[in-house]
Amino acid sequence: MPDFSYLTLDSLSTAVILVDGVLHVIYLNPAAENLFEVSGKNLLENSLQLVFTDTGQLANAMQRALHDNASYIEHELVLTTHAHNKLQLRCTVTPLPANRLLLEFHPMDRPLKLAREEQMLDQTQASRLLLRNLAHEIKNPLGGIRGAAQLLEQELDKPALREYTQVIIQEADRLRALMEKLLTPQSNTRHSALNIHEVLERVRSVVLAEMPEGLTIVRDYDISLPALIGDKEQLIQVVLNIVRNAAQAMQGEGKIVLRTRVARQVTLFKQRHRLAIMVQIIDNGPGIPPELRDKIFYPLVSGRADGHGLGLTLAQDFVSQHSGTIEFDSEPGRTCFTVMLPLQAASE
Repeated sequence: MPDFSYLTLDSLSTAVILVDGVLHVIYLNPAAENLFEVSGKNLLENSLQLVFTDTGQLANAMQRALHDNASYIEHELVLTTHAHNKLQLRCTVTPLPANRLLLEFHPMDRPLKLAREEQMLDQTQASRLLLRNLAHEIKNPLGGIRGAAQLLEQELDKPALREYTQVIIQEADRLRALMEKLLTPQSNTRHSALNIHEVLERVRSVVLAEMPEGLTIVRDYDISLPALIGDKEQLIQVVLNIVRNAAQAMQGEGKIVLRTRVARQVTLFKQRHRLAIMVQIIDNGPGIPPELRDKIFYPLVSGRADGHGLGLTLAQDFVSQHSGTIEFDSEPGRTCFTVMLPLQAASE
């Protein structure tokens, strides 16, 4: 296939893979790298089995196309990637000269994804209103607590006892700052260039300090990622809330993976972005209970008796302010939260 064809395929939003007669990958476009979460450089000249754990249905489609020497469409193809993502696809297999095959993959859940994103926007707006109302109600008692702690500190003779009042004052100030941020218009957020791995390392150190025994946090970073424009403190809060929830669900015993990758040609809220940063937080805990999965981002919804149910609501709100999305996939033994953050303005 001439080089100009590759350039044409590179610009497609449809995932395309070209294989030779022994099903080794000759080419895959950026959309395929993004869909299947693989690197084209690592996959070239290797078997399709490096991408998928189950190739039986796909192999049958390819055999049909070769046998009939005509395009064959598999309307309900289910593939599981080595990243443990199960995909429902429509696949068109087209025979080419030199015993090659062109595979085109169309995700079947795209309309569902758009519907989820619209629902997320509506839910985020409703959650933001509720949080603002809560912030108004919390600010006044915080002021009283801080004032009482200051008065108590003046009456204490032992310096050691004043350490406790300082903790009360500092925590009240921290909570008040959080309430102020909830009440501040989005336009006042502080966006600047940042390294997403600095965000993850900060969260990693905080959570390991809270749970030093039994918890393992593994780094799986793509160190070639470019800088992201965003609010560092908000993004720390996003990742911290997710990681802390995972650690608490596992009662401090288990493994959490922090993974970063670049995603190409992604659509977020009906806007096309050439590049985005994908952050995944994966744990091997018990999974999210089925009855909570449809409302996990709602305010005051928690799977723990002592949970306040605001962590994921705040995370969703902060991600939305970065024009990104947050989704999850959960089953017993594996829960994966995926945060997508665009690296540039949407293309026209």
